[in-house]
Order: sequence, then C-alpha cells, then structure tokens
Amino acid sequence: MPRYESREEEWRAFLRGDHQRFGKRSPWRFIPSAPRCAQCSAPFGAPGRWVFRRLGFVPWEKNPRICRFCLNKLGKDEGVGAEVELSMLFADVRGSSGLARDMSASEFRRLMGRFYEVATDVLVESDALLDKFVGDQAIGLFVPGIAGPRHARRAIDAAERLLRETGHGSGLEPWVPLGAAVNTGTAYVGTVLNRGEITDFTALGDAVNVTAHLCSQAGVGEILVTEATARSADLSLEGLEERHLSLKGHQMSARVLRLAGDRTG
Repeated sequence: MPRYESREEEWRAFLRGDHQRFGKRSPWRFIPSAPRCAQCSAPFGAPGRWVFRRLGFVPWEKNPRICRFCLNKLGKDEGVGAEVELSMLFADVRGSSGLARDMSASEFRRLMGRFYEVATDVLVESDALLDKFVGDQAIGLFVPGIAGPRHARRAIDAAERLLRETGHGSGLEPWVPLGAAVNTGTAYVGTVLNRGEITDFTALGDAVNVTAHLCSQAGVGEILVTEATARSADLSLEGLEERHLSLKGHQMSARVLRLAGDRTG
C-alpha cells in the first residue's frame, strides 16, 4: 500500500476513487453482513455492525451508503480537503416566497419537508454527497470516488429524476416548482473547521459559485447544463436550446434540458 505524503494527498485519492485502502481490496468485505459501506466494505448489517459501529463505522449523514470512518480516519480532528474535479447539482424551489405567502407556515413547512425528503432520496440513491439544504435549495456533490468516473452523467440523471419526482414532465402542474443546474469543474471538497472543530462538509471555489448562479437562471422545469458537463457526460446536444449567460463575470453558454410532457416547457 502506498504511503501518502500528506492528508490532502490521501483525501484527494479517496475523492478520485484510487485510494488503496478502500474498494475491492478491503479485508472487511469478508465480515458479515450487507449492507456495507460503499468505500471500505465495513458491514452495516448484523452481526458485524455490533462491533464495527463502536469503532465509528456508522452510516455517514452526507450519504448513508458510506461510513463516517471513511471521513474521520482521513480527516481526524484537524479536518481535511483537496481540490478535485467533480459534478455539482443545485436545485431551487422557484417562487418560494410566493408559495409561503399563499399558504400557512405549517403547510409551507410540510411542502419543504417533502421536497427535502425527495431530494435526499434521489441524491443518496444516485451516489451523491449531500452538501446542504439551504432555505429552498438542495445541493448534491458527485465526486468520482463515490459516483464513479461518469459523475457528470450521474448528476444529469439525478437532476432529471428529481424533476420527475416533483411532478415535472407529467403533463400536470408540479407539486413543487423546481429549476436546476449541473456543472462540472474543479473545487475544494472537504471539511470546514470552526474553532478547531469539524462543523461542515462542503465544496468551495469558483466552480461552485458558477453552479449556484447558473441555477438561479433556470426556469421552472429546466435543467441548465454547462458545456463542460455536456462534454464529460457525452450528452447529445442535438435539439437542445443554447442559452448565453453572464454569471458574475463569466460569459458562458449552457444547454437547456426539459422533460417531455412538462407544461412549463
């Protein structure tokens, strides 16, 4: 097993999917039973879980298909992060202020709770890391070490599924109106420290900001996909609208994906 010169280098190997400790080489794959951590093969099922959970091998809240050991062992108390290419999915509830005005606070809370639950299921099942839910927005990170080398395609598929799960493409009004964006680029991915304690796991950098601003330009039922993502995903551009945008100093083009049958298209 190779020795890594720094925690950053080791974390980068983990995010890229070429860390030698994980995957098919893990000896923990022989300990019963499934389900298992998708990275280190630690058992989440009995009887192995009764021992492994005491050592920190419990499902990670950012993606319960991965154990917290995979984060804590690499980052320990100091936190860790590295720059890596990934794909990012941002999805916003459109007109959330108007929705909040037109219903009671309790009704709006239930609506947003339903959206968060659906978004969590879609992102986790697509092997994304849950970055955060902020107000009316859901963010998923698709890193190659978890989502695989076709992370851009996985992110697009997840965006399309999220729109379908919220009623877009059905020919009827969606139960919550969403706009989304998918971008592929290089960003810092890792933990953030506050007063010496790990307080969050996130992605930071210009590529993240571009994705956020791109999402703000998506209409209801639209998924804006950058040229970088389209190339990485081998996305056929035939018949797709090309939209030219100016995003915080970036002149760029995006392709517009819509689901067949969507009344907002």
